[in-house]
Amino acid sequence: MMKIKIGIVDDDYLIVDLMTKFLQEQQNCDMLFSKTSGQEAIDFLKQAEELPHILLIDLKMKEMNGVELTQFIKHNYPELSVIIISSHYQDSFLSFMIKHGVAAFLPKGISLSKLIDVINEVNKHGFYLLPTQIEVLRDQIPLSNSAAQFLSEGITEREIEILKLIAMQNTAKEIGELLFISTRTVEGHKNNLFLKTGTKNIAGLVLYAIQKKILNPQDIFII
Repeated sequence: MMKIKIGIVDDDYLIVDLMTKFLQEQQNCDMLFSKTSGQEAIDFLKQAEELPHILLIDLKMKEMNGVELTQFIKHNYPELSVIIISSHYQDSFLSFMIKHGVAAFLPKGISLSKLIDVINEVNKHGFYLLPTQIEVLRDQIPLSNSAAQFLSEGITEREIEILKLIAMQNTAKEIGELLFISTRTVEGHKNNLFLKTGTKNIAGLVLYAIQKKILNPQDIFII
């Protein structure tokens, strides 16, 4: 079983220590590093021979906050998934976080067992929304346009079909089996969707599709 490589960036030493010890005990996790500032994390990534799959980042940090660090990461290491965990969590920040490339946005009060569930889902599907966040998105996102307008923007019917399956948390392999196409073809369509929508990750794609009325928030599969 391939382990999920994880990095932590948080200026709260106690939180870093607790999460590091907990994640080191998980059989499917491999703790690559823990840093207490954004700049330390950047310095590590620039020299690292092995990159993490997922970064757990605090929102409020001195000098460089979590959003600024996420922007740097998504620009320079777009393949890395970012989970923001914050004691300053507010529902009103959710769509903002997703638009900036965050794969999941969590309150620090979340249980460690639930955190593992979220890490596993982000690693497998590229994003995770807490059940309560679905209602939040419904209230936050102004629904505009239509499927016809979506198609007129250059998104094909096949890409819409794949986007819906992505939102239901199907992997590329599962989508390929459902549509009788190769995993490579699915990945190609997904990359085209990123380019055409200007989004940074799967969560951004889902958010975009909700805005365009291609997806109803209720249709998103959440465990």
